[in-house]
Amino acid sequence: MKRLLKGGRVVDPANGRDGVFDVLVDGDRIARVAKDLPADGATVVDVPAGFIVCPGLIDMHVHLREPGQEHKETVATGVASAVAGGFTAVACMPNTTPVNDNAGVTEFILKKAAAANLARVYPIGAVSKGSDGEHLADIAELRAAGCVGLSDDGRPVKTALLMRRALEYAGMFGMPVLEHCEDPSLKGDGVAHEGYHASALGLRGIPDVAESIMAQRDIALAELTGGTVHICHMSAATTLRAVRAGKRHGVKVTCEVAPHHFTLTDETLASPVSYDTNAKMNPPLRAAADRDEMIRGIVDGSVDAIATDHAPHHYDEKKVEFDRAPFGIVGLETCVSISLDRLVHAGLIGLPRFVELLSVNPARILGVPGGSLTEGAVADITILAPDLRVTVDASAFRSKSKNTPFGGWQLRGGVAATIVGGRTVYTNDAASGAERFQ
Repeated sequence: MKRLLKGGRVVDPANGRDGVFDVLVDGDRIARVAKDLPADGATVVDVPAGFIVCPGLIDMHVHLREPGQEHKETVATGVASAVAGGFTAVACMPNTTPVNDNAGVTEFILKKAAAANLARVYPIGAVSKGSDGEHLADIAELRAAGCVGLSDDGRPVKTALLMRRALEYAGMFGMPVLEHCEDPSLKGDGVAHEGYHASALGLRGIPDVAESIMAQRDIALAELTGGTVHICHMSAATTLRAVRAGKRHGVKVTCEVAPHHFTLTDETLASPVSYDTNAKMNPPLRAAADRDEMIRGIVDGSVDAIATDHAPHHYDEKKVEFDRAPFGIVGLETCVSISLDRLVHAGLIGLPRFVELLSVNPARILGVPGGSLTEGAVADITILAPDLRVTVDASAFRSKSKNTPFGGWQLRGGVAATIVGGRTVYTNDAASGAERFQ
């Protein structure tokens, strides 16, 4: 089947395109991108005025919870949430039950993803067996089974020696190590950012240096080994300072920031509702100065990717005392609207930079297909409605969990349609004209 997406604004920074072009999709591939292409037997889809056609978005940090925690999320509900959020692919972290530290778990996840037949799923394998920080997992086995990176996410890699070995072995397979940076001795039993608001509420604090000290360790080890380290869900200005220094010295270090860390601060702990467990995440919401530095990093290019750290939890698990609640929020279905509203429409970045952060760079860091509309590439395409008015309604999420601090937010910009392998897997009824992509 051929389809000609005609007249949309194509934003494809990998190929230097930003303008009105036609995109010819032949089966599951991009056939041509040019101006005024003839139909030649293709079904013509007139892209509504103002809509953006860009490479499929990739979220390089999500938790799909299956196997073992299906009451929070499953692979099927997670990828349904992903395509509703405009993501054609997601990378899922290994802190499942059992941990994804062997080929059997990896193959199970991929089998579930194939059955769901929505977004592509790229498993991240555990650095250590059981993510216990003692012994390396069989990295060759994980790579052969389909893992594209390694992480003990939810926990930092326990020792410098283990991290060194992980970087060395992962480097042999061209895989990055994605690190949850946190010094456990400094974090202790903290539940919120160490600062005025946590103190006022009587909450135990986590200092920003708990993150940056571990990031400095890992950047130094990446320099030593020549391996690639990716700093997950960066939240602290001191961490960004370490990343910038590493990049200046030629270290293979990349980083991501989540939407909640470039929009919210620790003031959310007390406002609008005190002790709201949807304001509890790890790393925690930081001070305004940290939030502002995350934005500066996004603007100046120091930050490589925006990733959601989609962390679904059941209602009952979050509806407890703040200290007892699990860390994390869902993010797949709010990321695009928040990023468009708070970054693009705020005049901080342009759409090409938006696509770099959410498509080009995640594909490059993980070494997976996508990130461009190059002829012959997989036809993974996200259609954006940049002026769509969106009100965040958690009850309408396709995710199994609804734990978000963004409920009721009114935002400008959203997803019109999501196309994976040339097949439309989602259209947004609220975006007038999106039905044309079916």
